[in-house]
Amino acid sequence: MRLSSLNRRRTIRRQSQSDLAFAWRSGISNKLIAISAMFLLVHSLLPAADNRETLDIRVQIAGFGKVNPEDIKLLLQSTALELWRYCPRTQVDGIDVYHRFDHPQTDFKRMPDGRIAIGLAAQDTRWAQYCFQFAHEFCHTLVNFSNNSRPSDSSPSRANYWLEECLCETASLFTLRAMSRTWQNHPPVPAWRDYAPWFNDYAARRIAAPEHQLPAGKNFVTWFREHEPAMRQNATLWDWNTIVATQLLPLFEAEPSAWEAVTFLNLRPQYAGESLTAHLAEWRSRCPPHLRPLVSKIAAVFAIELQIADRSLTVVNPTCRERSTESLDG
Repeated sequence: MRLSSLNRRRTIRRQSQSDLAFAWRSGISNKLIAISAMFLLVHSLLPAADNRETLDIRVQIAGFGKVNPEDIKLLLQSTALELWRYCPRTQVDGIDVYHRFDHPQTDFKRMPDGRIAIGLAAQDTRWAQYCFQFAHEFCHTLVNFSNNSRPSDSSPSRANYWLEECLCETASLFTLRAMSRTWQNHPPVPAWRDYAPWFNDYAARRIAAPEHQLPAGKNFVTWFREHEPAMRQNATLWDWNTIVATQLLPLFEAEPSAWEAVTFLNLRPQYAGESLTAHLAEWRSRCPPHLRPLVSKIAAVFAIELQIADRSLTVVNPTCRERSTESLDG
């Protein structure tokens, strides 16, 4: 049974229209399929572009359309690597990727053999859409399944689940932009270099969409205070999540090594009604010292100040006058 606690409910039709244009403009998708065997041979002779071990990804080809499953595998490994290379202390079990016709999803329940199941809704050779969806779901994997862990809370209705969704949206935008740079010099196979600009284009169009802009004359903190109650009730308000993600993206692009912090986000169950301040304090307390500054910077985006005093974590939220102390020993 595939559970939907980590559902990625996207407006697939709108994405598909964008990616149809992407596939058409690239003008080389059919050629890639026809000579993929040659590309795979060349790829096997190329030096590795990164020292991080290759992720174990298997693709169930049914439903993905006119595309070589080995091409999908190479693409997804390249996608994950943009986050994975910054997680040197993290281990992830094998991932099985299957096709869904409704929305992308990381299954909450592991497969019988312990592998992690991720469903994608992309088809054919719409590489940017595969990248966008898989980066989001791989971030969920890092949050909930890394280091042989299992999700600490099966309920998607927990009050701060929206933050995980926003971090995963950030991961998608970060990965698209990073892959555009990587593929200019180190594509998985040489002929794929021509696709490099389209990843950045996909991210740019998403960021620039009118529904992903703050209202004129309103700053982010004011907007967030107005919208947080609804986000705590519904974590999958995707347009709002993207607005938050555009605020977080500069933090991770300036300090990409901090991506490993997401593996400490859900190490214990959240209690009902937990405030964002308490949630961020708990997250920071469980991070190793070198990752704690990133959590403090994320808190500052929401006008929450996290301060360290001795061996306790003091949290000050000047907007709601909330103050709490969390043990660093967890």
